[in-house]
Amino acid sequence: MSDFKIPYGRQNIQQDDINAVVETLQADFLTQGPKVREFEEKFAAYVGAKYALAVNNATSGLHLSVLAMGLKEGERVITTPITFAASANCVRFAGGEVWFADIDPDTYLLSIESTRKLIESKPKGFFKGIIPVDFAGLPVNLEEFRKLANEHDLWIIEDACHAPGGYFVDSNNQKQYCGNGNYADIGVFSFHPVKHIACGEGGMLTTNSEEVYKKLSLLRTHGITKENMSENHGGWFYEMQELGFNYRLTDFQSALGITQLAKNNDGVIRRNQISDTYKKAFQGKIKFQSLPEGSYNAHHLFVIEVENRKELYDFLRSHNIFAQIHYIPVHTLPYYKEIGYGNADLSNAENYYAKCISLPMFPSLTDKEQEFVIAKVLEFIND
Repeated sequence: MSDFKIPYGRQNIQQDDINAVVETLQADFLTQGPKVREFEEKFAAYVGAKYALAVNNATSGLHLSVLAMGLKEGERVITTPITFAASANCVRFAGGEVWFADIDPDTYLLSIESTRKLIESKPKGFFKGIIPVDFAGLPVNLEEFRKLANEHDLWIIEDACHAPGGYFVDSNNQKQYCGNGNYADIGVFSFHPVKHIACGEGGMLTTNSEEVYKKLSLLRTHGITKENMSENHGGWFYEMQELGFNYRLTDFQSALGITQLAKNNDGVIRRNQISDTYKKAFQGKIKFQSLPEGSYNAHHLFVIEVENRKELYDFLRSHNIFAQIHYIPVHTLPYYKEIGYGNADLSNAENYYAKCISLPMFPSLTDKEQEFVIAKVLEFIND
């Protein structure tokens, strides 16, 4: 056993983060106060979107997003099988049907070709939307997906939980940052501790549509509003206009989010330095996620593929390197198999899963720790 204990991901909480939380805990508002709004405004500016709405976690955000796009029971949405289950579950929450398209075997992202083939195999109007995922931090080329969506009258929800700070360059040579709303109707981000911006739990929704923003805002808070009411009996009065939810984020989490957000650019730079070091060590020896020209990977994960994945996983753990697997294909999980997804033809996703393993990737990973990880991976591969 080594002296190291290296997880695949780790939050980085510093004194300024702690001070911001303590200051907010000593202020007047613990929730529904000014820090939430400040966080929303700063996050919208960061990604380049007109509106941002903080929620208690990204799963709630995905749920609100499909409802805001009008998804109804029995309607069908396409997503990737290589994602956390919430990307698909949100459709089921609304009573919809999930259809999976395969991934690109090199980028691990939802394949535009597989998605097009699936859409065109069905009558017009069969599908309502697409939920592409910026997997591992690599942005989906949403310009391509927007063209496809427009051809078939589909909405797009971008699951950008892995990718704040990532971007792709579009056909006009413009950087399109994840969640900026230029090609997707809604972007969804996560503030889970292993993500770029750690709030304990939490999430953010971004959009450029005022109508969608108002719909999301109403649904986030029980469907209750004091705006545009049919009547008003006094300052206490409100109306519940829809069946909504309590998906709010607290002020002290928002205070933490604000300080974490301010450090994200530096964090993404460090993540790319770590990625470059891995790539130099593994080039020509081990397959890793490809980087399309014009894309900037925010690197929530660094994924490699090996033939004897389980053995490598166990070997690394024996040396206190706690690599992880991302993800078990959603269509193979018992819940989805039981409702008829077990025989889906998603060979790229299944081949990827048989070999994938995520190595440690977080800004506070030291050079010495990374050297140790690389040495152990190569030792195993060359044994």
